[in-house]
Amino acid sequence: MATWRERWKRRLRPPRTLKATRVGRTYLVLTVGIGLGALNTGNNLLYLVLGFLLAIIVLSGVLSERVIADLKVRRVLPDGAYAGEPFPLRYEVTRTKGRAFAIRIAEADASLSGWAWIPTVLAGTPVVARADVTAPRRGPVALKELRISTFFPFGLFEKTRVAPVEDTLVVWPRRGFTCDPPAADSGLQQGEHGNQHHRDGAGDVQGLREIGDLEDARRVHWKKSAAVGRLLKVEREREDRQQYTLKIPDVTPGEALERACEETAALTNRLLNEGNDVGLDAGGRKLRPGSGPGHEKRILSALAMLGFQERSP
Repeated sequence: MATWRERWKRRLRPPRTLKATRVGRTYLVLTVGIGLGALNTGNNLLYLVLGFLLAIIVLSGVLSERVIADLKVRRVLPDGAYAGEPFPLRYEVTRTKGRAFAIRIAEADASLSGWAWIPTVLAGTPVVARADVTAPRRGPVALKELRISTFFPFGLFEKTRVAPVEDTLVVWPRRGFTCDPPAADSGLQQGEHGNQHHRDGAGDVQGLREIGDLEDARRVHWKKSAAVGRLLKVEREREDRQQYTLKIPDVTPGEALERACEETAALTNRLLNEGNDVGLDAGGRKLRPGSGPGHEKRILSALAMLGFQERSP
């Protein structure tokens, strides 16, 4: 929810901003030069050219306003994103009447880099555009506003309006942390081994599931994958099933916590790929040991929120 400062900032902000492009700056310099020449010489031809150049500027302002005034934008958020890595953020753009051209959509939050480009939007036809966005740090990111810009019609100016669209993006810990698997008698392992049969081994076929990142492509069932249009992995029985509960001690938020979250995320991915069940005990939240891509996303989301619940009012 917006604070009173944010509401006042929105009220005091101009409804539109206008920025000249490189071509536009050259055009303005040329217009001013011709205007000065017309005033000094009184040449009617120069006055005629000056009037034409000024009419182009006015026409550009009117047409660009018609383009961005009637646009509605909705975010299509991913389940999560890794900090420091580009991820796809999609925008669904609709229009009730007319057409829109040369649309650029970006987050008003300066910490998120990336934008989406839409050549044309027709009335009544939703258009989905993709932006490759990068978030610098782990945690929840409050997305409040979008910057909707256009260079239409002549590319002389970039007209922008800011639209309030509120969402929350969950940014997972940064990947790339290397770690060794815990020993069988380490404190990270809790509980009993349970059923000796486990998926992702070399035994009998247990089923099919969508293959995850960094998994062995040799286990892909190509015929079934071609039929459904997704890469499906063959799951087989595996013995010596183990359960791990990864714990993060209470530490002061900062680099120590960031490093602990990155290490835990990397260890979770490694243990799950080896066919183990992994749980989490951190920040007062406990997740029972489980397996699969969905369970890994739940652990990553819990790690993303670690240290931020206490800061929220």
